[in-house]
Amino acid sequence: MIRSDIIRGHLDAIILRLIYEEDRYGYEISKEISSRTENRFQIKEATLYAVFQRLEKNGLIESYFGNFSQGGKRKYYRITLLGKAFLKEAAEEWKETKEIIDLLMEGLD
Repeated sequence: MIRSDIIRGHLDAIILRLIYEEDRYGYEISKEISSRTENRFQIKEATLYAVFQRLEKNGLIESYFGNFSQGGKRKYYRITLLGKAFLKEAAEEWKETKEIIDLLMEGLD
């Protein structure tokens, strides 16, 4: 199991990435993260909604209510133009960070 503090600093970008693909609601994002990581990383609901609040406050996403489902109206999130620009920057930053860490950690088998 990976230490969650390593991923925590990248949650904004991870969630933006998933919303970039398509508008999504909270539970769907949580399940997608678990699925893509083969359950090696799971996001707590409180953490997820704190990220939504931060992203929305910063103008990176916006929310809207979808059509009625079994549990009522679902709140969906969509990425904004500012969010797309932020995501692109975050992806470049991650690529460079990964290259640096790979360089410094290579050879340890």
